[in-house]
Amino acid sequence: MSGAPTLALIALLIALALWVMLARGMFAAVAGFIAYGLLLTLAWVGLSAVDVAMTEAAIGGGLTGALLIGAASRLRGAGYGEVGARRGPLTRVLAVAVSVGVTAVLVVCLNWLPEPQHTLVPDVAANLDATGVGNPITGVLLAFRAMDTLLEAIVLLFALIGVWSLTPDAAWGQRPDVAHDVDPDGVLAYVARVLPPIGVVIAIYILWVGADAPGGKFQGATVLAAMWLLAMMAGLARAPLIGRASLRAWLVAGPLVFVAIGVYGVWRAGAFLAYPDGFAKPLIVVIEIALMPSLAITLALLLAGAPRDTGGRHE
Repeated sequence: MSGAPTLALIALLIALALWVMLARGMFAAVAGFIAYGLLLTLAWVGLSAVDVAMTEAAIGGGLTGALLIGAASRLRGAGYGEVGARRGPLTRVLAVAVSVGVTAVLVVCLNWLPEPQHTLVPDVAANLDATGVGNPITGVLLAFRAMDTLLEAIVLLFALIGVWSLTPDAAWGQRPDVAHDVDPDGVLAYVARVLPPIGVVIAIYILWVGADAPGGKFQGATVLAAMWLLAMMAGLARAPLIGRASLRAWLVAGPLVFVAIGVYGVWRAGAFLAYPDGFAKPLIVVIEIALMPSLAITLALLLAGAPRDTGGRHE
């Protein structure tokens, strides 16, 4: 991207950022945030960072936007719907000032970087062939930064535990309720019957090509989570009981496989998460396949939220 389209995109991003900070209503701010994420997706595509663009669309705009919509709905239902309207001009000006200040600090820090800047790109490029992975993003995330990727998966589990910790005692062990009153012959019910099979195929494809092309477990897991949530919202599927042992086994299965392969690396390659010669790509694919169901379930249950008190009735 260059010229007028780039300048227009930058202007829209700045305008949407200001909208999110200055909007008076929660839902208006959330809508602006989602649009901001979609525009960032276009920006990353323009920079030829397709993997980052897919992650931004799925996680940044999609998943985070849905979480914010759910939070805004619950706040409004709890009587906090007018909090945004009660914020004074001083609060809004302060929010803009802090954002501008953070941006200025980042610009100054970038200008202070040494020249030439130290980079590991040549070292990574020289050793990427040893992984057998054609997609450099996957190679970096699961070979050179595998520990970071493992910790990201574990952090998501801790986030889900945090959400479940908000469950009232009377509702513990029950299932989250995300179903809506849906016309069985309506559009949502129809889409929830037609779209999930297609979404599952797309998710599997995104996972499979992730080793050699843009894609991977996180993007595929987000698509799977969205399909499951769509079916639950339409009343075609029910959220699982959070106390079910099989559910918890699925949640930890992916990270446990990741850790097991890391320990295997200690035995065969002399370091945790190191891959023996000739086995890097197969082990990376195994990690991706094992992580995707766990991530999909975790993301879907994060959006579903904690079970609510139903008067002590357990199912």
